This record gives sequence, C-alpha cells and structure tokens, in this order.
Amino acid sequence: MTLNTWIENYIELQKKVIDAIPVDIIVDIIEKFGNANINKKQIFVFGNGGSASNASHFITDLAKGASEISNNRFKCMSLNEHTGLITAISNDYAFEDVFVKQLENFANPEDLLLTMSVSGSSPNLVKAIEWANENNLYTIALVGGKKGIISEIADKVVIVDSTHYGRVEDLHMMICHIIAYAFMENIA
Repeated sequence: MTLNTWIENYIELQKKVIDAIPVDIIVDIIEKFGNANINKKQIFVFGNGGSASNASHFITDLAKGASEISNNRFKCMSLNEHTGLITAISNDYAFEDVFVKQLENFANPEDLLLTMSVSGSSPNLVKAIEWANENNLYTIALVGGKKGIISEIADKVVIVDSTHYGRVEDLHMMICHIIAYAFMENIA
C-alpha cells in the first residue's frame, strides 16, 4: 500500500464516522449546556491521554469564546488541569480517584459532567460518573466503538463508531467544537 492510498483510506474512514454522528443527541447535549449556563451550573470536563487534551481545549472554547458571546459566562473547568492535586490524589489515594476526589470538592447537584474516552472503561472515569450519578449531576459520555462501562451508566452517550484512537479523538473534538460554536455563533 502506498502512502497516498493509506491517507485516502484514512480520510474515507473518517468521513464514514463523521456521517454517523447522531445529530439529535448532539442537539440534546447543546441544550443541556445552554441550560447549565442559564442556571449558572458548573460544567466539568475530563478524560485521559488525548481525551485530557481535548477536555482542556473544549474548556478553553467554552470559558473564553462561548462566554464572550453569551449573556452568562460558562462556569466550567477541566479536571485535567490541576497537576498538583492530581498527583497528590494519585499518590495518597489511587489514580482511579483523580476525578472523583475533585468532584467531591467542587461539584453540586444538577451540575453537568462530560467525559471523553475511546475505550469507555477507564476506572477513574467510571468511578467519577458513578459518583456523579449518585449525587444528582447530569452525566454525558463521548465514547468510541468499544462503548465500555461508561456508555451504560452515563445519562447521555455519543458513540463514535470506531475503535481507532485517532478517529475517535478527532470526532470527540469535533463534537466539542460543535457544542462550543453553537454558542459562539449564536445558534443555541
């Protein structure tokens, strides 16, 4: 296979995954973000690896771009940003507690949580969603084709129908951009 053919195949598979995005579910998620903003609820976003980077990028878009356009500023944070807190929790408890312990500090009932995961089964994400469900937060998960445990326990789930990490993470970021730009372009 030539490099050209490989690239063409990659792009073609990416187009198929894009075409399968569940628009109605994305509309529901945008409405949840809008309601959280109107009601001044906190929005928490997090993930592992590339999903952690996507969480940071998404929060930047909401906290700066979308907040500048909105009547209310989004009260949002990425739970991936607190290096000292993450390492202290990992050291003193366990890595699976890095998100749930932060939620215990910051979250209130009716806040909104969005996590991204290609596998959908990372123990730290599962534990955070379980805690959020028990404490009346609304939970959203963006997952890959493996679906995983979090696809069974989150309130709203978007499944990107691929197990390829690059494709899934690209689509998760695209969905995050759709959410943010719905506010930045005054569509929501």
